[in-house]
Amino acid sequence: MSRIGKKPVVIPQGVTVTVGKDNVVTVKGPKGELNEAIDRDIVVEVKDGEVTFGRPTDQGRHRAMHGLYRALVANMVKGVTDGFEKKLELVGVGYKAANQGNLLDLALGYSHNIVIEVPDELKVATAQEKGQNPTITLTGIDKQLLGAVAAKIRSLRKPEPYKGKGVKYVGEYIRRKAGKAAGK
Repeated sequence: MSRIGKKPVVIPQGVTVTVGKDNVVTVKGPKGELNEAIDRDIVVEVKDGEVTFGRPTDQGRHRAMHGLYRALVANMVKGVTDGFEKKLELVGVGYKAANQGNLLDLALGYSHNIVIEVPDELKVATAQEKGQNPTITLTGIDKQLLGAVAAKIRSLRKPEPYKGKGVKYVGEYIRRKAGKAAGK
């Protein structure tokens, strides 16, 4: 059995988990509501303040989905209670970030600014302190959406290994390379 899949998801106070028709799990909490369609082979049970998952066979496909759907529901429960946050840092001379509502305006060294419309489910905030690199903070309850938007922003100018310039996650380590060796 999957170690992750066997573990029950504990439902905290103020959160309700329901399994609807077609195996759709709905999680409601103080921060919002999330839905996830679970594969029809995976058995989902809600009882005694816990959500448990079962699988019909030990096929590779069933084993993979067992742990996957347990992790997805656990992330949904954590999202509606605490929420998730990702911070990105812009490293480079002249790199700037500004936002107006959910429109994010980035100056990343290209000939033009890049404007991204962040989905309404997420909140975006930018900060520029003197002597510090500009930062973008994304917050929301949906971990998958948050990670996808953060990865999209990072992909606009990935950190390069020579000077370390680009968009990186706060705390991310960029492996550096030595430059050209000096001539004779």
